[in-house]
Amino acid sequence: MLNKEIPFLRIGFPVCLGIISGLYFKPGLLFLVASLFFIMAGFGISLLFNKRQINLLYGFPLTFSLYLTGLLLYINEKKSLSDLDPGRGTYLCSLAEYPEEKDKSFRMIVRLHSLVTDSGNIPLTGSLLIYIKKDTLINTMLPGDFIKIMCSANPVVNRGNPYEFDYKFYMENHGIKYFSYATVEDITGLIHPDHRKLKDRALIIREKIIDMYEERGITGDRLALVAAITLGQKSMLDPEQKQIFIKAGVMHIMAVSGLHAVILSIFIFNLLFFMKRKLNTLRILIAVLLLWSFAFVTGLTPSVIRAVIMFSFLQAGKLISRDVNSLNSVLASAFILLIIHPSVLFDAGFLLSYSSVIFIICFYRDCYLKIRFKTLIADKIWQSAAVTILAQAGTLPLTVALFNRFPTWFILTNIVIVPLSSLLIIVGCLVPLTYPLKFISQPLATLLGHLTGITEMLTQKASDLPFSTIENIGMGTIETGLLFSFIFLFFISVLNRKSFALRYPLIALLLFVSSGTVRSIANRTSSELIVYNGIGTSPVGIRTGKIMNLYSDSDTILPEVAKHCFTKGLKINLMRSDSHDHLLKISGKRIIICNKLTKNVLQEVEPDLVILKGKYPVIQKEIGYNGQVEGIILGSDAVLNNRINLELSRLNPDTIHVVRSSGAFRRKL
Repeated sequence: MLNKEIPFLRIGFPVCLGIISGLYFKPGLLFLVASLFFIMAGFGISLLFNKRQINLLYGFPLTFSLYLTGLLLYINEKKSLSDLDPGRGTYLCSLAEYPEEKDKSFRMIVRLHSLVTDSGNIPLTGSLLIYIKKDTLINTMLPGDFIKIMCSANPVVNRGNPYEFDYKFYMENHGIKYFSYATVEDITGLIHPDHRKLKDRALIIREKIIDMYEERGITGDRLALVAAITLGQKSMLDPEQKQIFIKAGVMHIMAVSGLHAVILSIFIFNLLFFMKRKLNTLRILIAVLLLWSFAFVTGLTPSVIRAVIMFSFLQAGKLISRDVNSLNSVLASAFILLIIHPSVLFDAGFLLSYSSVIFIICFYRDCYLKIRFKTLIADKIWQSAAVTILAQAGTLPLTVALFNRFPTWFILTNIVIVPLSSLLIIVGCLVPLTYPLKFISQPLATLLGHLTGITEMLTQKASDLPFSTIENIGMGTIETGLLFSFIFLFFISVLNRKSFALRYPLIALLLFVSSGTVRSIANRTSSELIVYNGIGTSPVGIRTGKIMNLYSDSDTILPEVAKHCFTKGLKINLMRSDSHDHLLKISGKRIIICNKLTKNVLQEVEPDLVILKGKYPVIQKEIGYNGQVEGIILGSDAVLNNRINLELSRLNPDTIHVVRSSGAFRRKL
């Protein structure tokens, strides 16, 4: 039944499995040849069973070929990114977006075109992240400008802390493998082209619309909010503004996506009410065209493109007068995006948007019909609440796993703020459309400013409510998948009791609880040493069972440490290390934490592991220790020189681990 009603479920699932397999498996030539032989033989043999109603022999090679397609697409995408030499080189590139101003520099993302050498240009693919010192020249640059710059390409790396955000993986999925530091003097050429790419022109138009808002009197924090909510331009927001919306559970209104597409499509259809019946085809075409225009002026961001593609698929079925399965249309849009850009499967925005939309499509009607209200206002509130509950349920596992928090007042805030933001989005679109007519655009801009102020005020009040968010919670990948399965099956069971037994969600819940129990037991029966890689500091963690004894120079627990401990369910005992030395004996291992290493200390302690802390660790000259040291670990703030390196090598340890360059140090005890 699902094969006929939702064919893209069967098509997309093996493709997704293939893309995920690409994380762990790189096929060789022998595997590819054997796979090709299996697929061709399978299709050939299946021809003998074509007359049967169900041809399983056709399904197996088809599914495997789709799996292989996803695997090869992902691997090919990764291989397409050029490897750059670590030395200094001259690169010809083009600006991918507007430079983002930081405290002391500009952050630029450039598309690589070629490496300029004496013997000619070597073509390159991928992008490069550049931090460049502030200068007035940077303010004149526009997306699509060609620059020739001399810099050193450094590979993007993670800091190696357990359960930290995989920054390297995230950047690679966006086509960036390297970063660099530069000054304006390193730019040896700058060209403003006459013709720019479509996306570059879209970003320029988006910036011009922001200027229109400003010229009509919207400034400061309100301008930043208007730009974020209507155009998805969040770089103007202060970190405090973002935190307010995150705590209130309405950060999604700043991500130009499905919500904006729904609001604008409803507004456009209502605006064109006179084109029903015979002109309905034209009405749909106009709505789709306007939505794609909106996607263009918002900079053709992936989130809004996803939403508009979904809407286009849904409306395409109506144009050809066919009953459209909404879920199949949504999965079809996801399938297209995965074929174009396989790495999008691991994008948080992609997962959050599709999981929320799928829950709404699958369960909204049954959920809404469970409770009926006679009054119109109560019914509208229940409609909004039902959508909010389903969207939050669909994204709950991902929200907890990705952001370590959960907004408790999400129903209240979404019922109030989402309708208000809907009006804000519509007015925000009307201001640039009526900009030449100041007598219309000026009052609209004034209204827009007031709506933005009210939205900010209500969001602030919501974030200040008691227990507005549950923070410092986390889950691993397996637990996230099991919790998602339980929630999905639970909604099916509750809303369709006759056709779906309650035992299935209970089994998923049992597996979810069991996974946490197994993790807890594994933690209780093991010990571990962790030297975290923080910014300018390296707290030392000694985990014995579910207790984390944390030795730190600060009373503040680093976010990296907090995420690891709360995800693993560990209790933190914070101990100030300051200038004191600490000798620890764990599982037969002698560990010393100090900032000064001498022969006397080594002979007295006879450590297995030495952790040197501080920016300038002191090591006795010609230390002359004859004992055996398994490992020496230097914190992320340590400044090394040739003498320290020489003294460390004289100790002849099995391991010298520099946290700053090699990442956090972990060892089972």
